[in-house]
Amino acid sequence: MKLFEYMGKEIFTRHGIDIPPGRVACNSEEAAEITAELGEVVIKSQILSGGRGKAGGIKFAKSPEEARIYAGELLGRDLKGLKIEKLLVEKKIRIDREFYLSIALDGARKQPVLIASASGGMDIEDVPPDQIIKKHIDPEVGIMPHFCREVVRRLGLTGPLAKQAADIIMKVYLVFKKYDCELVEINPLVVSGEHLIAADSKINIDDVAYFRYPAGTPVVEERTALEKKAHDIGISYVELDGNIAVMANGAGMAMATLDIIQHFGGNPRNFMDAGGGADSEATAQALEILISTKPKVILVNIFGGITRCDEVARAFAKVKNSMGIQVPVVIRLSGTNEKEGIAILKEIGIDSYNNIKEAAAKAVEIAKAG
Repeated sequence: MKLFEYMGKEIFTRHGIDIPPGRVACNSEEAAEITAELGEVVIKSQILSGGRGKAGGIKFAKSPEEARIYAGELLGRDLKGLKIEKLLVEKKIRIDREFYLSIALDGARKQPVLIASASGGMDIEDVPPDQIIKKHIDPEVGIMPHFCREVVRRLGLTGPLAKQAADIIMKVYLVFKKYDCELVEINPLVVSGEHLIAADSKINIDDVAYFRYPAGTPVVEERTALEKKAHDIGISYVELDGNIAVMANGAGMAMATLDIIQHFGGNPRNFMDAGGGADSEATAQALEILISTKPKVILVNIFGGITRCDEVARAFAKVKNSMGIQVPVVIRLSGTNEKEGIAILKEIGIDSYNNIKEAAAKAVEIAKAG
């Protein structure tokens, strides 16, 4: 679960990490009022995406009137496919130097990893690898003072700034552990006179562990209406922008299906893992979700194990009889009760494939034909 920048900064403040003065504005008048209090400000669109500056989602205002105009231009606008509903209005701070600092979860090593660079800001992705500091953290030991001193030394900081940087590293790790984070990022971490300030925040937290989060931890619903509906019935579903709807049983099977569609030149409409043991009722609900997206074709890839092929076939029969299926369907059935499933599908006029390559190629052919 991603947090908006202002939410991350609220967490930073609670843990003693300095941020620029500012508040959230939901309309133009609030933006103007905050600017009147703070002076020259930065107006930052609050969306769950990076690259806001380059996309025109960050404005600088010298007066309340400018802030009112810019806020009016930004609020309600679509930015990188996301609607801007809130703005963070912050005092414009002096920037003498920019650093990058984050702690992320390294799934391969099964350890947190600290990533830092003396070159922070918008183009961090272009920084050469030899200018990136990476140090894994033993979760049983945590971050010790000598760990911080080495990182700060490699960043080239000395004196009071070095002490502040070491303190911020400790606090970022505290946030990472306390909120079961997948990522805590400050980019840029700004040298402003004699102070280090977190000019931005990016925090991704593990929503599976939400039951043990501290009281008052913010919740952000990232799922679309269809994704939430699928989640509520126990189906993993992610909307994409193609025209071939996909259903498979198992996350690996679903990912492989998306890959093979793209291999044949097609574009998946979604990722859907209907689960390893979904019954005919759950499968029928999954199909209804796919049909509602109005794809050019539906590709179903089932390898019968826990999910039996005949259960999937009965679900298709149920949906066809109750609401109809007004879109071409390509099905690959293989495994447990395969023969029974094929027989059920034939009764409702649907042929199935045993080979996923043939099924995927056919689905792509139908989609391209319109």
